[in-house]
Order: sequence, then structure tokens, then C-alpha cells
Amino acid sequence: MPGRYILALDEGSSSARAVIFDDTGNPVSEASRTIDALFPHPGWVELRPEDLWNAPRECIAEAMHVANLTATDIAAVGVTTHRETIVMWDRATGKPVHNAIMWMSKQTDDIIREWSQRGLDDEFRQRTGVRNDSYFSAGKIAWLLRNVPGVRERAERGELAIGTPDVWMLWNLTGGTAHRIEPSAASRTALLNVHRAEWDADLCAMLDIPLGLLPELVSSDAHFGDVGPDVLPGRSSTPVPVTAILGDQMAGLFGQACLDAGSTKNTFGTAGVLTANVGGAPAIMDGMSSSVAWKIGSDVTYEAEGVVFHSGQTIQWMRDKLHLVSSADEIEPLASRVADNGGVYVVPAFAGLCDPYWDRDVRAAIMGLTLATGAEHIARASIESLAYQTRDNVERLVAGGIDIPQLRVDGGATRNNLLCQFQSDILGIPVARPVGLERTVLGIAHLAGVRAGFWGVRDIADRWSLERLFEPVMSADQREALYEGWQNAVSAARSLPPALR
Repeated sequence: MPGRYILALDEGSSSARAVIFDDTGNPVSEASRTIDALFPHPGWVELRPEDLWNAPRECIAEAMHVANLTATDIAAVGVTTHRETIVMWDRATGKPVHNAIMWMSKQTDDIIREWSQRGLDDEFRQRTGVRNDSYFSAGKIAWLLRNVPGVRERAERGELAIGTPDVWMLWNLTGGTAHRIEPSAASRTALLNVHRAEWDADLCAMLDIPLGLLPELVSSDAHFGDVGPDVLPGRSSTPVPVTAILGDQMAGLFGQACLDAGSTKNTFGTAGVLTANVGGAPAIMDGMSSSVAWKIGSDVTYEAEGVVFHSGQTIQWMRDKLHLVSSADEIEPLASRVADNGGVYVVPAFAGLCDPYWDRDVRAAIMGLTLATGAEHIARASIESLAYQTRDNVERLVAGGIDIPQLRVDGGATRNNLLCQFQSDILGIPVARPVGLERTVLGIAHLAGVRAGFWGVRDIADRWSLERLFEPVMSADQREALYEGWQNAVSAARSLPPALR
């Protein structure tokens, strides 16, 4: 009897999760583990590659145990992970040559500046749809090739492999038999030609990155490989295939049923990411990145994306560093004590500003403080900063010719009704919060189930249901006055002299 369940693995920057869904799309069990980052030097952020596999493996074991399932019960596996982080390992032994370099790490800044001085900025933008920036993976690969002893020589001999976290997880899931990547994750490496959805051999040559390091490119719904015999409990008479992989934001777009051009979602996670389905051709526009959303069969769908480095993490900062509250749930009641921000603006540029500014040198700032300012004003201004940053990116999408009649939202921070209402007010469009805010793992489970024959691609749209619709109630004059104040605050933060950065 074929398996009736989908195993979905969702690994973010700070945690991993396994969720098991039945053949009607309902979750039956889940487990999670935290992943701790390393900070070996100022500005450097790394992860232990072993943690990136051990955490999901422990989650698999727990979720399978809770559901009382064995390998025979699993029809397919789907994987979604954070994207631009890079792992390099030995093909023969499976041992990493260095810690994983995380997406937010700035240890590659010198390489990025070197490439910029060589005039490669426009090459990146036009070929790959993303920027020459330390956020993306290319600089991390170059850093490993230059800085880890013996790596360059071993890479040129074909002894090493490279991959984003999904590739590393796949390698371990399949017992080292599959070194594959699909275009959504590949397009965040800054090495994929976004127009052809293929590795850009010419750009790799310009950057002195051996093509042999890179994973084989396949479709997002490919048969990536079969799960190794020691991963799932019990033994199955038929192999358990990995049938879907997507980058986390693309999985979230799929899970939000944004299947048509113009449909847009914003995830308020650790970072905040605005993602718009732009159809069958890349849309390269100022201040945004253009990536592959997914490739199903031979059909490629593209997205335009704006990333905010610190979204939900801003709320964590108020809790853990300012100690304004003891739990995230207390932020909304605190902020609701006042009717407005009292002229206070928080610019949460703790690691610089990402889209649409791309100013990695600016520091976080609080503007507009007076003796009347209280903790409630700072809490409200911090919540509002999440919505202002979303509007910054929506403005760029609209300027690029994309009409956005509604914004779908997800992520833990959207439990905050004040945030969702203010987001609607400052955009002037409805904000739709679905039943179930964890759309990333749902998206990858749904895509995995397509190949397993459980449902079709379009069925996810029928299953999407609204929990609450927030509609704008703020006047246009007030909306624009508040947004002008935000723009002034960002300009002030960016204009601070270097000594204050």
C-alpha cells in the first residue's frame, strides 16, 4: 500500500522543523529544534553545517514517532530552507571544509568591493537579477576558495561540493547520492542566469568559481533523489522520494496561493520579505531583486522580491535588549496605550538597510524623542517600522508597473492586529491574513504532494481561507504625512557621519 503522508522539512536561520501532512493536506504531527549562530569576528555570522542536518534529522525522528509512522507511510518529502547561506564539503567524506557562511554575514565585503571596482555590478544585475552584494552566495563561495587552505586546489580537482542549505540537506537526506538544486534557490546565489534559468558559465569564469563545484540544476518538482535507509524509522518496500524543493520565500508565495501574476505576499519573519508573482518573465526593476519563484516541469514562474533585514527580529530586540516586555505577545497591548507614535520613528537598520535602499553601512536609529516619549511610543514606532519598510518595497513594485490590489501576510508577527491594521492603512489597500500563518511549510508540502498524486497545483488556491481582512481606515493625508516622516527618518539615519555608524 503506498504511503499516505507527506514529510515537509522547513529550516530557517535559527530553527528547523518537520511537519507531517496527510493526503488531505492536514498536519498530523510536527517537531522543531533551534539552531544557534556563531559570531567568530565582528560582522561575521556562521552556522555549524552539522547543526543544519542534525536539527532536521532529530525533528524527523520526533515527528514520525508522535504520528506513529514508519518509512512505509511516507509518500514523498519536500524541503524548504533559508537561501543565501553557503556550505562547502568533501564529496568523498561528506565533511564540511568550513562553517556555513550565513546570508547576513559581512565577511565577504572586501570581495564584493573588488568585484565592484572591476565593473561587475551591472553584469550581476543584468545577468542574475540580483546585486553584487555580500547578502548573496557568490561572494561567500569566493571567500571559501580564497581563505580556507587547500580548498582552491581541491575544488579544481573536483573533490568538493557547494550548496545552499537545501542542497546540503538533500545530500544528507539521500546519503550523499544527490547533489542537486532547483532554480528558486539557485537564483539567490548570484550565479544563475535568471533569463535562462541556467548557471551562468561566463559569470562564473569572471569570478573564478569552478562550475564543477555547483549542484546539478533540476526543476522544483523533480525527483531529487531517494531518502537514505537510516533517515526514516522502519524500512519501505519502495523508495521514499524527495519530490519538491523551494527557497523559503518562494515556498511561502506558493503556500499563500499566489499562483497568478500580480498576487503578492509579505512574510514577517526574522526578516521581512515582500514577494510578488510576476509571471513567465523576469522583472528587473530598481531597488528589487528578480528571481525564479519555481520551475514546475518546464514552466518557469518568476518573482520580484524586496527583503527587509529586520522585521520580526525588531520585536525580539524590544523584548530581549530593551526589555520593554517579557514576551512578544505583550508588545501590542503596550503599543496600543497610545493613539499614535508621538512623532517617534524607529529605523531598525541593525545590519544596514536592504531593499530598496541597499545601504549596508547605515546604523539603526530612533528619531523624534522628547521628554514625553515613553516605552509605549517606542513600541508603537517599532511595530510601525515593519509596515513602513513593506511600503518602501511596494512603492518600487508599483513603480515597476505591478498592480497590487491586496497584500497577503504571514509569519508570527502578523498575529499582531495593530501591525496588520497599520500595514493596511499605510498602504491604502486591504491586507489579508489567512487561516494558518505558517505558509512556508504548507507550500512545500503542497508541491511535494503534487508529484505524489495527492492533489493538483491549483488546488492550493481552493484551500486558502481568510481569517481576517484588514481594510484601510486612515485618511490619505494622514497616510502620506506619516510616510513622509518615515522617509525623513531613514534619510537622517543614512546621513549620519561615519563616526556615528
